[in-house]
Amino acid sequence: MLLAMDDAVPRRFGAVSRSFWLPLLLCASHAQAAAIRASNDPVRDERPITGEDRQHWAWRELAVPRVQHLAPSAALDAVVQEKTPLAGAADAATLIRRVTFDLTGLPPSPGEAREFIEGLISYEAVVDRLLASPRHGEHWAQWWLDLARYAETDGFEHDRERPRAWQYRDWVIAALNADMRFDEFVQKQIAGDLMGDETGTGFLFSCPDMPDLNNQDERRHMVLNDITSTVGSVFLGLTMGCAQCHDHVYDPVSQADFYRLRAFFDNTVLPQRDKQLGPAARVFAEGVPASTVYVRGELRRPGPVVAPAFPRIALRDPAPAENPDRLALARWITRGDNVLFLRTMANRLWQQHFGRPLAGNPADLGHQGEAPSHPALLDWLAAELPRQNWSLKRLHKTIVMSRTYRQATPQQRRLTGEMLRDTLLSVAGELNLKTGGESVRLPMPREIKETLLKKQAEVTEDAAEQRRRSIYTFARRNARHPVLDLFDRPDALTSCARRNESTTAPQALLMLNSDIMHETAAKLAARLTGRHGSEAALILADACWICLSRAPHADEVERGRVFLDSQAALAGNFASAVQDYCLALLNSNAFMFVN
Repeated sequence: MLLAMDDAVPRRFGAVSRSFWLPLLLCASHAQAAAIRASNDPVRDERPITGEDRQHWAWRELAVPRVQHLAPSAALDAVVQEKTPLAGAADAATLIRRVTFDLTGLPPSPGEAREFIEGLISYEAVVDRLLASPRHGEHWAQWWLDLARYAETDGFEHDRERPRAWQYRDWVIAALNADMRFDEFVQKQIAGDLMGDETGTGFLFSCPDMPDLNNQDERRHMVLNDITSTVGSVFLGLTMGCAQCHDHVYDPVSQADFYRLRAFFDNTVLPQRDKQLGPAARVFAEGVPASTVYVRGELRRPGPVVAPAFPRIALRDPAPAENPDRLALARWITRGDNVLFLRTMANRLWQQHFGRPLAGNPADLGHQGEAPSHPALLDWLAAELPRQNWSLKRLHKTIVMSRTYRQATPQQRRLTGEMLRDTLLSVAGELNLKTGGESVRLPMPREIKETLLKKQAEVTEDAAEQRRRSIYTFARRNARHPVLDLFDRPDALTSCARRNESTTAPQALLMLNSDIMHETAAKLAARLTGRHGSEAALILADACWICLSRAPHADEVERGRVFLDSQAALAGNFASAVQDYCLALLNSNAFMFVN
């Protein structure tokens, strides 16, 4: 079956397109296996939503524990402890590294780490400083860009560039740093052009595109289906995309539901053939048209007409919306009583702080997703977001100030590709913290460069620009930088709710043998020997503070001395031994993982 479906993907679209379409083909195979009915009139034959349908946990009213008398962080701990006892507190060195990476994506400086470990600054003051830092929005923007399937190229065969796509990236960073109300943040990404802030609608148009497609109606059909599917999964935790060609097999989402949601976007004006999506494409015609339901999702089989409407399973009030434009959709999604939106976002935030969501599939809270491990905690978090006046920074602070977050844990989280590259630049003393503007084009290894067209292989000449944070590097769908690609950066063909965390041999080869690692080790070694000459004890201590945010343990100092002595004897000079030691330290679990 898989081979047959794979062969069904049009060959001209290439391997990238095959990975994009395969989930839809798999969905179709599930539909066949379940022997679902494919109707020529999906509206007439639409099954009504029943009371039994609404009993699924994700669609019920929030059941919020009564802990409002406690301060927010204490309330969170109280809810957690109703089910799970808390462990003891993490030590100061572990905690400063954990919270700094979590809130900014960068390690604490040696000075910042020492200040906290020695008790010269309170934990709350550290948290406030991190949340106020411009580095906070840069780090958390990547989480959102994964959801938005953001890239600066079209994908597919030609992977053409979108010259001003970076403006949406900068908009996200600025909004998160300014702590824009989260309901407003979401609304502007659905209907920013109706709110005087068009750039936010880059969320809708970040999808892959084939501007050279001969049939431009088919191109528009694909883009609109992608927008509809992404809005459903990102904001409502519904796999709406399954319903573009048939009623959902498992959840009460009909094909008509899909096209009613799509109707909010059907007045999109796409650019002409061979023109990329981008700011110029973020235009909608006047009025909100009716939408056609396409039988089996096929463009050449138009069915009945439907008006814009919200997914029925998510409605508490069955009455149709007044003036059902995209702004009405945006405001409905972000209502304080929209339990799907609130649970979906609370689940995503918990995942980012703790490495795993409360409900196992962040993009699917339906019957095929996993029930939450702690439903009371999920509902409490869901209710807390509007109660905190839609402030993400307040909710971040609530979470990281809790005993739950600060407890000792054996679990480790590996640095993402972006965090790894940024940290390598940081420990080398070369990270450029310039913010915003056009993206930086990094040099690619020869074996990748040779596969690209001449323009695609262009490099930003300014070496200082090449040392900017990874969020500001050019995001190409079909050729990602090796550090980011090997460490599981998504391809941006679809919304990514949760990154994979693979363990592969090429990762180890990159960490040990690549130019970036040897250059970083050499620059770090030069910093250390420039400060301390050949004083091994001082070099070992400083290296540990820079790379691991703590003082070395006694056994680490002893092993470090032995290593430096043996390597110096082999290499014939002490400087080479220090560089080898730095490379080993950069490959350690203590550097690559955060407790």
